[in-house]
Amino acid sequence: MHIASIGIDLGKTTFHLVALGERNKILLRRKFSRSQLLAYTANLPASLIGLEACTGSHFMGTALREQGHQVRLIPAQFVKPYRKSNKNDFIDAEAIAEAVTKQNMRFVQIKTQEQLDWQAMHRVRDRLVQRRTALINEIRGFLLERGITFPAQPIHLRKNLPTVVEDAEQNLSPRLRWLLARLWQEWKQTESDIKAITDELERISKEDARCQCLLQIPGFGPLVSTATVAAIGNGAAFRRGRDFAAWVGVVPRQYSTGGKQKLFGISKRGNIYLRRMLIHGARAVLFRIKYDSGGFGQWVHRLAQRAPRNKVVVAIANKPARMAWSVLSSGKQYRHQPLQPAAA
Repeated sequence: MHIASIGIDLGKTTFHLVALGERNKILLRRKFSRSQLLAYTANLPASLIGLEACTGSHFMGTALREQGHQVRLIPAQFVKPYRKSNKNDFIDAEAIAEAVTKQNMRFVQIKTQEQLDWQAMHRVRDRLVQRRTALINEIRGFLLERGITFPAQPIHLRKNLPTVVEDAEQNLSPRLRWLLARLWQEWKQTESDIKAITDELERISKEDARCQCLLQIPGFGPLVSTATVAAIGNGAAFRRGRDFAAWVGVVPRQYSTGGKQKLFGISKRGNIYLRRMLIHGARAVLFRIKYDSGGFGQWVHRLAQRAPRNKVVVAIANKPARMAWSVLSSGKQYRHQPLQPAAA
């Protein structure tokens, strides 16, 4: 029995395996638990195994790869066209086994434990930042109902909230003062957690060689550099920087046909968090670009003269994204491009 490819539909406790032979003939259809699956695949000859990129796929991919198998992760949207008729777990596994054999298929790079750790830190930090924003808005709403307002910046509320809670002349009931005091403690704890995670990410960026290379790129700080490495590693999943920029979603969405090109707004595909970080970094670059007299600065100045501000920001985010892929894939340092002298 010669196995051409294997597709595994992942679940929380049950896993469905389908093995295809020549001409996509089904050779095996089995259902396993996690331990049964790993025991079964350990006794199989080295094979091409496809998995959907989902929760738990990086762990399973790493475990199968250690057994000597060639493992490839496929985004779920690229598996769907190969699924026949109705949907069930075995049909999904068959579709994965068929899709993994395609030479032009796009695959997801299996993340290391280090990348997963960094990604988890960024996700927790992002959740805490959103929680802090919701908490501040909630406090503002409670105070506004009592006729107490503050300027838009959170620093004003942070400085004056303890005084407002303790001020007996304010029109606040004892129950609301008790509640605001608890919200104030929650705010301080959230700030402390955000700072702890941010400090750890900054420490990582100083110790990791890849992050140190990325920090030389305009718009890349500790958060953007660690988020980029956590997302793409060495960039091997992309053939060129343009592919990485398209995956992040900072290129125009295209709908062209009949030889007529139609370009719309940015596609906003891929990693939402990483795209947002790149956009924030681009805004910082645009703010400080007046101090840059090199080639990159001159390019931004020319672009800002003919395009709206938000378009300029996205264009700036696109360029460092491509630079980041080039730095990670080549292992070389980013070199600031000097201004070329005008021709005589």
